[in-house]
Amino acid sequence: MEASSIRSLRPNVTRDEALAVFTSPGPATLYWRMRAGRLQRIAEAYLPYRVYRVRYRMGGAQHAHLFALDAVEGSLDLFEFAAPPAESELVQVATRNHPRIALDEGRAERLLREKVLRVVFQQGFFKLRKSNLEVELLPGQIHLPYWLGFYGHEKSLRCRVLDAVRRRIEGAKAAALFEQWLAA
Repeated sequence: MEASSIRSLRPNVTRDEALAVFTSPGPATLYWRMRAGRLQRIAEAYLPYRVYRVRYRMGGAQHAHLFALDAVEGSLDLFEFAAPPAESELVQVATRNHPRIALDEGRAERLLREKVLRVVFQQGFFKLRKSNLEVELLPGQIHLPYWLGFYGHEKSLRCRVLDAVRRRIEGAKAAALFEQWLAA
């Protein structure tokens, strides 16, 4: 696979910081070492996201949010922006470490609607209906940076995922997404 140039949010985690997270003493590191083995290596990876403006009316007030949905399978948590990413927040990266977009726009919009409704319901608003959501796909796509920690042995590596923007370890969905992509 050839390297291609992508637009990515600027990462907030360096390689050394990611290595420190993956090797830090504590229950999570101990769990991973017991479950899969020692940390073998780390690598940067980038997931494509589509950014949407979502508007809805509730309680007489108009609400608007910017959400990004992963464009590979739509299974990860939404990423919310206060404003569209400025050019100063983006970098061009030449890499081959990114899966291709696999989620068609129609399915992506349906998944986005479901996830937005869940977010709104978690905030305590139960009267919003699907028909009230106005969804607008913003032009272009961005990639979000991640650090992958590979644990185990050469023939059975397991993946642990660190979101390089939000500085947090991702769950099983993100690990499964990256492991499936790497196995393909």
